[in-house]
Amino acid sequence: MLAARTAVQEKIASVKSSIGNTITISPAGMRGFEGGGEPLTSSQIDSVRSLPHVVSVSETLTDRLGTSSTNLATAVDAGSLGERFAGRSGIPDSAGSAPSRTPRNFTPPITSLGSSDLTNLQSFGGGEISIIGGGKFDPAVDAEVALLGKDLAEKNSLSVGSTFQAYDTAIQVEGIFDAGNSFSNNMIILPLRTIQRLSGQVGNITSAIVQVDDIDNAKATVSSIQEKLGAAADVVSQQDTSGQALSPLESIKNISTFSLLGALIAGAVVILLTMLMIVRERRREIGVLKAIGATDFVVITQFVAESITLTIISAAVGTVVGLLASSPITRMLVENSNSSIQTVGRGMPGGRMMGFIGESNTNWRNIQASVGWEILLYGLVAAIVIAFIGSVVPAWMVSRVRPAEVMRSE
Repeated sequence: MLAARTAVQEKIASVKSSIGNTITISPAGMRGFEGGGEPLTSSQIDSVRSLPHVVSVSETLTDRLGTSSTNLATAVDAGSLGERFAGRSGIPDSAGSAPSRTPRNFTPPITSLGSSDLTNLQSFGGGEISIIGGGKFDPAVDAEVALLGKDLAEKNSLSVGSTFQAYDTAIQVEGIFDAGNSFSNNMIILPLRTIQRLSGQVGNITSAIVQVDDIDNAKATVSSIQEKLGAAADVVSQQDTSGQALSPLESIKNISTFSLLGALIAGAVVILLTMLMIVRERRREIGVLKAIGATDFVVITQFVAESITLTIISAAVGTVVGLLASSPITRMLVENSNSSIQTVGRGMPGGRMMGFIGESNTNWRNIQASVGWEILLYGLVAAIVIAFIGSVVPAWMVSRVRPAEVMRSE
C-alpha cells in the first residue's frame, strides 16, 4: 500500500503539472470566428505575465484567407454543411420568419494563425501539432515564413522551400505539419508579428494561452487575470475539467492511505497482544532473572531484542511479498476507480469532456508501482517502531512485579 500510494502521488503531481494548468484568454464575446467584440492587445497580455504563478504566456492571432487574398487552394470541401452555414443570412425577413438558409457556392477559407510560441502549439481540433517536414521558424521574428498543414501543402503541391502568395506577399514554406485533423491541416502558421503586420492588425491578438505552475493555483490566477483585464476579456480555465480527471487518482490515494494506516494499526495491535501473551507466559523466567540481579532495563531489552529480531526476519519476507504484490494491487485499485469514472461519465454531456476523461483514463492504466530504497526504509522503520512499542509496553508491565510474588504464584 505504501508503494501504491507513492506511485499514485507521483502521478497526481505529474498530472497537476501538465493538465488543468492552462488558462485561455479571448476577447469578450468571441469564440473562434463567431460572436464579436474588440481584439485584445499585446500590451494587455503583457500585464498578465507578471502575475504570480504564471509560468508562460503564448499569444495568437487568427485570420482567414479567402480567394482574393491568397493563391492557395483550400484543402477542405465545403460539402452540405459548409453550404448550409455559409448560406445562412442570419437576418429575419420583414415578416419575422427564420433567417434564410439558401445554399450557395461556397469555398471554405484558409485559416491563418500567428503565434508567439511554437513549443506547445495546439491544433484547433485538439492535439499536438507535429512537424513532418522541414522545421519550425523562430516565432519572435518578423519574417515572411510559414508552416503549412499537410493537406494544404498536398493540395497546392508545395514542399519545404516553396513559396506562395498571401496578403499580397510571397511567403516561404519553412515546414509542414500534421495536426491530426482535416480542419487544422488546412491551416498556415506564421510568426505573430508577421501576421499582425500583413493583415493590418499590429499589436492585436485574438487569444492567449497562460500556463500556471500548478492546477491548485489556476482559480486564483483566473481571478487575477479578470481583475487585470476587466470586461474586455473572457477568461476560461481547465481546472474544473482536470479536477474530474484527478478525482479518481485522489480516491486511489485515499484508499491506499487508509489501507496503509489500517495495516499499521492492525500490525501494532497484533504485536502488542502477541508480546503481552508471551511476556505473561514467561513471568517465571522474568522472576528468575530479577532474582539473580537483572534490572528492569535488562529484562525489557531482552524482550525488545527478541521482538525486533523476529520483526526483521518477517520484514524480509514481507518485502519480497510487497515487491511481487505492489504492482497488481496498484493496477486493481486503478481499474476499479477507472470503471467508476467511466460509469459516471456515460451520463455526462459534452464530447470534449468525455475525450479528456478518456485520455486521462488511459494514462491512469499506465501507473506502475515502483519500490525503491526509500519505500523499503520507511517500511522497515515502521515495522521496527511497532515491534519496539509492542514489546516494551508488556515487558515493562511484567518486569515491575517482585520476584518472590512471581516464584510463589508459579
